[in-house]
Formats: sequence, C-alpha cells, structure tokens
Amino acid sequence: MNALPATQPAAETCPPMTGARWVVRTLEEIGVHRIYGYPGGAIMPVYDALTGSKLEHILVRHEQAASFAADAQARLTGKAGVCLATSGPGATNLLTGIANAFLDSVPMVVLTGQVPSGLMGTDAFQEVDVFGMSMPVVKHSIIIRDPARIPELLREAFHIAESGRPGPVLVDLPKDVLQAEATSLPLSGPRQEAGPPSASHPPVDAAAALLAQAKRPVLYIGGGVALGGAVDALRDFMDRTGIVAVATLKGIGCAHPDAENYLGMLGMHGTRAANMAVQGSDLLMCVGARFDDRATGRPDSFAPDARIIHIDGDPAEIGKLRHVDAAIAGDISDALQRIEPGYLEIDDWRGTCRGWAAEHAFDYDAPGNGVYAPALLKQLSEAAGDDFIAACDVGQHQMWVAQHCRFARPEAHLTSAGLGAMGYGLPAGIGAAMQCPDAKVVTVTGDGSIMMNIQELATARRYGVPVRILLLDNASLGLVRQWQEYFFDQNFSEIDLYDNPDFAEVARSFGVEAFTIHSRDEVPGAIERLLNATGPILAHCLIDPRENVWPLVPPGKSNAEMMED
Repeated sequence: MNALPATQPAAETCPPMTGARWVVRTLEEIGVHRIYGYPGGAIMPVYDALTGSKLEHILVRHEQAASFAADAQARLTGKAGVCLATSGPGATNLLTGIANAFLDSVPMVVLTGQVPSGLMGTDAFQEVDVFGMSMPVVKHSIIIRDPARIPELLREAFHIAESGRPGPVLVDLPKDVLQAEATSLPLSGPRQEAGPPSASHPPVDAAAALLAQAKRPVLYIGGGVALGGAVDALRDFMDRTGIVAVATLKGIGCAHPDAENYLGMLGMHGTRAANMAVQGSDLLMCVGARFDDRATGRPDSFAPDARIIHIDGDPAEIGKLRHVDAAIAGDISDALQRIEPGYLEIDDWRGTCRGWAAEHAFDYDAPGNGVYAPALLKQLSEAAGDDFIAACDVGQHQMWVAQHCRFARPEAHLTSAGLGAMGYGLPAGIGAAMQCPDAKVVTVTGDGSIMMNIQELATARRYGVPVRILLLDNASLGLVRQWQEYFFDQNFSEIDLYDNPDFAEVARSFGVEAFTIHSRDEVPGAIERLLNATGPILAHCLIDPRENVWPLVPPGKSNAEMMED
C-alpha cells in the first residue's frame, strides 16, 4: 500500500466515535456528496451513521445498479464514484460493476460490509471473500481491521483510485470494526498530487521526425486522452498538423466531431473510411489507446506498413501488443504540445481519406416507413446539441450510437467498452442525470439490455431523475442474432424475444411517463417529447428485427475485410 505523504497535515484529536461514523465523516471531509447503495446486515452500522449526514444516499433496487451509477458519475467528473453494499450477495452483486470500472479505467471506491472479524473464514451467514474475489478486477483492495485507521485508509483508497491510471478500489468493512469506537486523527487538507512525468526529449524528437517523414500518417485516439486531461492538447495538435485521425470506442468525443480530417471510429464496427486509412497508413500515432482486439482485428495485419509512435500515461501499455518505433510514456498533454513536426505535407493523403469518407458516408434514407435506428440516433443527438449525453447499453444500439451520434466531448459518451456489460445503460443514465441534471441525458438501450436492470425505473421515479430512455425494440438479441446469421449458418439459438412485455406499459406501472412509436413520421415528435421532458420518460421504439450493424469486420479477419449490407 502506498504511504500517505509525510507532509499531510493532521487535525486535532476528535472524541471517540464508532467506525461507521468515521466512515461517514471521512467521506464528507474528502468531498463526497453522493453515494449509491443498498442496505443489509453487515453494512447496517454505516446506514445508521448516514442519518443526518451531509451525504446524499441514492437507494437503488439492485447493487449492480449502484456500481454502474457511481461509474457514470465518475466518468463525468473524473472523481471517484462511491457505492456501498452489504456482505455476501450485496458484495458479489457489485463485482460486475467493479470489473466494468477496472477495464475502462474508471475511478471508484467500493465499500462493502463484512461479517465480524472473529467470524471471517468460518463460512458465516452472508460471508464471502470479496477481497479475494475482486483481486483480478481492482486497482487495490483493503480490509480495515482497526476503526482508528478508517480515515487514513479511506483517504488512501481515494488517492489510489484517482491517481495514475484510474481504477476501482475495494474497501471491506467488518461489522465489529464499524461498531467499535475509536479516537482518531482524521487527516485534513487538500492532497498535493504529483502528475504524470513529462515526456523526455529523445522520444519526443524521434516522434516529430517520424511524423515529418511520413506520407500517410494517421492519429489513433483512445480513451487515455480523456483520462489524461489531454483533449484540448489533442485538438490543438490536430489543427497544427492537419493529421488524419480515427478513434476507438472509448476515444469517441476526444476529437472535435466536426474536425475536417476526423474519420470516426475504427475497428470491428468502425467506418469504412477509418479502417481504410489505418490499413493504408505508413505511420500510426497511437495516443492513449491499447491496440484492443475490437479495434485492430487480426493483429498481424493491422496497419501492416505503418511504423508506430505510442504515447500513453501507462507505461505498461506501450509495446504490449505491437512493436513501437517511438515510445513516449508520461503526460499525454505535455507530449502532444512538445511534438512539433509543423503542418504535415500530406495533401494527397488527406484528399484520399476525405474521398473515402465521402464515398462511404452513411446513407440515412432507408427504404420503408419503419423507424430507421441510425437516422433516429443521428437526429436525436443533433437536436440535443452539445448538451447531449448518451448512457448506452450493449448490443447493436451501442454500435449505432458510436457510429451515428455526435459527441462534443468524451465524457458525453458513457458506454461499457471493455467489459461490454448489458444492463449498464439505465443505472448509468440515472447517475449521469443526477450529476448533470441540466444536460440532455439519454439512456439508449435495447429490449435485451433493459431487462437486465429494469427495476431501476423505480429509482428514476423515486428521485424524479430527468433521464430520457430510448428503447430500441427488435424483439431479439440483435447483435447475437447478426453473428448467428453470418457466422453460425443462421442457426438462431436463443435470441428470440418474441414474448417481450409492452415496455411502455411496464414503465407506466412504475410511474414513469412512456409512449410507443412504430413509424418514421413519429420520430420528430418523439425526439421533441424526449428532450423536453423534465422527469424520467421512456420512448418505446419498435424497429425491424432484421436490421444489422454495418460495416462489420468478421472475427479473426483483417480490418481490410469489412462486410457491408
């Protein structure tokens, strides 16, 4: 465990309090305003201490939703989201959300109750080793065994979660520790954080030289740009150099959506122009990305003729999957500001890439009178403007959002990227709308995904959360069905959701405003009604069950082998 800075000032000794009250007081002093949770036996002392505190507690209806809502809040603020649950099933229900935060580098502090210390290891009622179970998907885990150390260790948990490459930290709290009294010296005052190291001169100079020599360079943007606070530096770099750019799923929103040389998302469901540019490049400048398989396709055929510049805040990512010609570990913003190749002399290459973008632009004039989901999503995001925030579930609709929605900033695109967790959208939308009540927060979900956490309609109703839910219903598990259609000889196994309920009626039974649309001429009114809502609202949108996501790179194939409709 990292030691606290020796210069951290300490407050005067406080009178004895229970460990649970130290938990609440420390959270208040750290600056936490909102926590998401669900009570139970082992964590009950903390709930007792919450009464009368400054903390706003949001009672979700499933612990997984608490972790997803805290995750969304953290993505929007850059500060650790906080969720809590009891021992046993409460703790295990948080694990999916912990893994989600870990794979997407989201700062989170997860508080779990635990059976009394003397019963740990005895298979007591509602005892599980959540410390051990969570080890592969946390940045750090702590079991607090002394109530006097609660302020110190909680502050350490937030420091670890938020510093360096962010991630979740688990704090397990035995019930006897929460009930015992302690006199403590709570640490106070702001923490002096050390930022990432500046980029050193030799690799910066090497990167500038490689860029200046390149004839077909491409900027490959990942989620690390936003994590490193480098969005402004990235956009300035794009303007200074005129470089062609593409983004990963998590990198969407880092480049300005209207940038002249930005080609959109690359990879399995990336744009044809983006994939063609990467495959034809002679230099790939990877910034804050990790060469994930969904972006690269078959690794040995990804950008086969390109030399690689890799800039990342996490040194462990550099060279992990691809040989690098210039490696820059450290402050991404600093590196981008110091790489100065000038405006690149690549007019022919820019022209070629813009030609691909024009030739392969999406066609929104689909046949028939049914609702065409890509067009609906494009119109919705444009109508919402820069206030648009999408909290997206997982499936075909997730890819359509990435392809067709306009995002002014990366924080506006909330999606389960690394884990691909269905059920993320509604709780994340609640967390986002509570954090940004004046924004146009839209949960985009499918008929499969929404059933994973549909109980959170009760949470949205209870707190009057202004989350707008766009439910695209194709009566199937659409992305699985698409894969079965093309890669499993149309053996459609367990993807038919013909017995879906009337989702508008379900929402209304929770007390949530809801309506259904079937045809294209209903779309403008639906968008207006969604965006003008002041409380939770659900638009149940029926779409063609045969509609697929295009383009598609088949599994195990090169990004050059894109399938089209």
